[in-house]
Amino acid sequence: MSTTEPHPTATNDTSTKKVPKALRHPLTKPEDSLLIASLFKLAKKSPKLVKPNAYTAPGDPDITVNSWKMNEFKYYDIPSPFPTLARGIFTYEVDSESRKEDDTNKYRIVVRGYDKFFNIGEVPWTTWASLTDHTAAPYTLSLKSNGCIIFIGALTPSKLLITSKHSVGPVGGVEKSHAQAGEEWLRKYFTLKGKSEEEFAKKLWDNNWTAVAELCDDSFEEHVLAYTPERTGLHLHGLNTCTKEFATLPQSTVDDFADEWGLIKTKSIKLNSISEIQEFTAEVSKTQHWEGEAVEGFVVRTHVTQPPDGGGGSARSDASPYAPGSSFFFKIKFDEPYMMYRDWREVTKMLLRQKGPLSEQSLPRNKMKRPETQKYVKWVIGEIKRDRKQFDEYAKGKGIIATRERFLAWLRTNSGTVRGNSEEAEPKKIEEFGKTIIVPVAIPGCGKTAVAVALCHIFGFGHTQSDDVQAKKAAPVFLKNVNELLKKHDVVIADKNNHLIQHRTQLQEIARSLNPPARLLALNWALDKPQSAIHRVCGDRVISRGDNHQTLRADAAKSHEAVLWQFITNTEHLATNEVDNIIDMDLEDDFETSLQRAVDGICDVLKLRKPTPENIREGIDAALNYKARTKTKKDEAPKAKVKEPRYFALLPEIKVDELLNTVLGDNDSYTLWMHLKRTGRVTQRPHITLVHKKSLPGEIELWERCAELHKLEQPPVFEFELSDVVWDDRVMALRVGNIKLDGASTDSSQKGEEFVSKLRDDIRKRLHITIGTKDDSILAVEAKDLVERWRAGSKEGLHSVQIEPVMVKGRVKGVIG
Repeated sequence: MSTTEPHPTATNDTSTKKVPKALRHPLTKPEDSLLIASLFKLAKKSPKLVKPNAYTAPGDPDITVNSWKMNEFKYYDIPSPFPTLARGIFTYEVDSESRKEDDTNKYRIVVRGYDKFFNIGEVPWTTWASLTDHTAAPYTLSLKSNGCIIFIGALTPSKLLITSKHSVGPVGGVEKSHAQAGEEWLRKYFTLKGKSEEEFAKKLWDNNWTAVAELCDDSFEEHVLAYTPERTGLHLHGLNTCTKEFATLPQSTVDDFADEWGLIKTKSIKLNSISEIQEFTAEVSKTQHWEGEAVEGFVVRTHVTQPPDGGGGSARSDASPYAPGSSFFFKIKFDEPYMMYRDWREVTKMLLRQKGPLSEQSLPRNKMKRPETQKYVKWVIGEIKRDRKQFDEYAKGKGIIATRERFLAWLRTNSGTVRGNSEEAEPKKIEEFGKTIIVPVAIPGCGKTAVAVALCHIFGFGHTQSDDVQAKKAAPVFLKNVNELLKKHDVVIADKNNHLIQHRTQLQEIARSLNPPARLLALNWALDKPQSAIHRVCGDRVISRGDNHQTLRADAAKSHEAVLWQFITNTEHLATNEVDNIIDMDLEDDFETSLQRAVDGICDVLKLRKPTPENIREGIDAALNYKARTKTKKDEAPKAKVKEPRYFALLPEIKVDELLNTVLGDNDSYTLWMHLKRTGRVTQRPHITLVHKKSLPGEIELWERCAELHKLEQPPVFEFELSDVVWDDRVMALRVGNIKLDGASTDSSQKGEEFVSKLRDDIRKRLHITIGTKDDSILAVEAKDLVERWRAGSKEGLHSVQIEPVMVKGRVKGVIG
């Protein structure tokens, strides 16, 4: 089921218009109403966990419904922080009989989705062993639909409430919402069957049911699987009771209901044991087709049983969180080829957004690992160059499947193995390598030299450092050193940042000059994290290593921080065709984890015997005892010129473009957002201005407090919330709130607490991140005015989208540029 949907433009106001007492449902139990009361209390206490959005019910302005949205990541917590595991729950408040009426008779559940269900092995109670012990036959396997969820409930005995997972009716900036598309299909079925909304609503009302369907309509929104005309529409796959406890009706009842009302039946099969499920799904996974239909996976419907030990199993760590007899779902997903198809969709969108000549070099490494994807990217670049017009609707979710099918058809032809669309595809050569050059691709503070020293101790590799070269023109000397070491060693580590293409090209020339050529094996510390996070992690390491470096050493003026920003800004990402093999490193790993990652990758590529834990321990000790051989004098060490800050800001550790892509997507209705993306004007180094030099001397106290934090060797880390996107036709911003000290205790924690406590309300109200301005003539400071107007309640010329609150970390830094 798709969870991707534009976020609704809903009010933050959780107050509702109470519905008449006549709409108090006779089947509502006290525990159902108490559940909603507990959700309101939790939302007030922990708004990051659960949040209600109030909507005026379409077709009945006198009824307000609340949609309850839980923090998706917290469904995995044990014990659960939620009073329900429902995903998709809509409620309203009934007018009280008297002022003294308690919460047991106050709320009604109008729509009730499934409880969150998990894949095999995703949580302790969905391992095969636990499922064998805690569930019982029959097991109904139904096709995992590939669309978007639609809920249908009875708002009144004669009116329906049709929703997507979290929203109702129109969605701001979207031509047609998921709920509206679902309603269109439902009304088609009414016409075909000669039925009415009133009849459907009465059926749901009388039984206190929610109908759960999946909208599968490629003309509205394409996903991964394609649907034929006869399988396009609303696939009914569940009828849930609108109760606190998860209770869903048998598949046979669901199928009869679909026949009665004209909805598409979801294909299913009934099996009698876990072993039968394993055998059946293993067989289907071979072709990923069943009964002539492509299959992404199955949803398994069963119930919880008493464990075989007679009840003592309830204390087991893998015990089901449900009581015996409860409805219970789990899923079995076939990740391939669907994960690969999703990668193809995402890289195509990225290429279509690129400015200038199309290149695979800017695509994320994690999406380019599969050989099939590498071939797809070359093909689709050719297609975009040949006829870009065919991709005009791609960003709107149209043409995704057709593009993929064209590529797969091309692969089956001779062209697919010989020639690309507009450029030759070179036949794959099987290289016979002699020596190996290990090429770190990194920036200062990643830990490349520590890893290199340990590897040399463990394996006996050759090792030369660029930082050891004292010559005025260091590059030729470094390359000469690599060449000399290759005469004595089979493997040489060319220890340099190698963050520019020209550095890697020089090593390519050495490798190809040998006979047989040398293999280039990259240890790639990709800069795929928020720039501020990279700067913090690497900057702290430069400080912690003290003077034990040839050139780059921390000082009171923090000149090393300016050097790091230069590296982060100038680094040219490694492309797959620059080297023969790549080992993906992670700059946030600690040293031992990083070393183990390198050892495992090297042994795999070079077919070396794995070192013993003792060998690795010796390598770690060698690295920890390493001393730089040569050092420049402190006054000779390279320093970026440090100027006085123009302003102090919190630097949030987040990729703004990735966050907003999940919220606003590629929706042309969000005109400014699409303009910012297409013109490359979305900020890559976001900041939250605290105080600007232009505001002095009036804000001198705040300036000095920021400066004090900035000068600390290990400044405190703060946490804050991003919760709304606001824009007009000139500038776009993210609202920032709830700033506090991050939970980790450090030497600077007290200063951090003091800083937060002294932040005035007027400062807190103006905090924001400028996402981007329409053009260079518009100053970023307009975003401050925009946010202040929006907070004051102004709507004229303003647009906003509420997002699931995101907690972000960052430090206070002085910003020069």
